Amino acid sequence: MSVERYYQIIHHPIISEKSTDLKGTHNQLVFKVAMNANKIEIKKAIESIFGVKVLSVRTMRVTGKRKRLGRYEGKRPDWKKAIVKLKEGDTVDFFEGV
Repeated sequence: MSVERYYQIIHHPIISEKSTDLKGTHNQLVFKVAMNANKIEIKKAIESIFGVKVLSVRTMRVTGKRKRLGRYEGKRPDWKKAIVKLKEGDTVDFFEGV
């Protein structure tokens, strides 16, 4: 698989209070990923992009919220979230300052 495909699978990290707690206590990272990506592709993409060893990947589909503006109703898009557990001692640089 090409490097460009890896960057299409991993959209961006999710930095929230819960994801920061997972990072500190369980050495897990949270990413927004492509809807059609499976666990094996996510694992390969994280390992090649960041140069770390992935032990497990958990995925979930998040449904978009319904929103209203006056009498008009719409819906935010659905998306997929991946929680990635890293090997002990491995870190990703952009999470260090959080």
